[in-house]
Amino acid sequence: MSISFQKMHANGDDFVIVDLRGQANIIDRHVARRLGDRNRGIGFNQLAVISDCDDAAAQLAFWNPDGSMLDACGSATRGVAWTLLQGTSSSSVVLRTNRGLLSCSKDRDGLISVDMGKPLVDWRDVPIARAVDTLSLPLPGDPAACGMGNPHCTFFVDDAEAVDVAAIGAAIEVHPLFPQKTNVHFVQVLSPTHIRLRIWERGGGIPLGSGSCSCGAAVNGMRRGLLGHSVAVDCDGGRVTVTWDGIGGVFLKGPVEQSFSGVWPVVPERQ
Repeated sequence: MSISFQKMHANGDDFVIVDLRGQANIIDRHVARRLGDRNRGIGFNQLAVISDCDDAAAQLAFWNPDGSMLDACGSATRGVAWTLLQGTSSSSVVLRTNRGLLSCSKDRDGLISVDMGKPLVDWRDVPIARAVDTLSLPLPGDPAACGMGNPHCTFFVDDAEAVDVAAIGAAIEVHPLFPQKTNVHFVQVLSPTHIRLRIWERGGGIPLGSGSCSCGAAVNGMRRGLLGHSVAVDCDGGRVTVTWDGIGGVFLKGPVEQSFSGVWPVVPERQ
């Protein structure tokens, strides 16, 4: 048995798409972990599995390289939208995820936007282990938190380049305050419409970028009154734009590109 795949990236935030519409879903945590191995598999920050859906163009499921699942991935969602819109006359598509129905569109410049849904700001929804003010968590550095289908913890810093992302991010990811672990952001506010973002991704380490983390970081900055309603987010790999009116869904816009495609043989794991 083998798996056909497409490798893509969004400003270096790389992901793999596997289209299983009309087929049995053979992806589990073991297969996802082996696909995500950058030495023995394909390697990715996230895996997006496409399956059939009755009320949308497709159903998406997302996996981290460690074999854990997540409910949201802005980069891979936009990559799937780009894939499904290729060769069609349409400029929009609706996809179902565990976050609900997400509307995606392609503009004249080829940039892909997705409505990532409303941010979750109640401590129970993020989730956080006990009742706290999500705008000011009881942690050194006074971070804020929100959920975008996955948990986000945002630190606002004077110099993002000076932060030891690996050390601090790894420690905060598994802090008892976060029962499902958390993504960790370090945000330097350059202006009310522009931030520098560095990321520690739950289950993945340091990526060049992340769509959901860009959304979470921007939302927390807006909630703190540090940012306006539309923000350019500069990650290590490039720029995306996040827009939120403070009430409805969070819109993520940026480029996606195909890297390569291929077939990966499913072989038994060595004991």
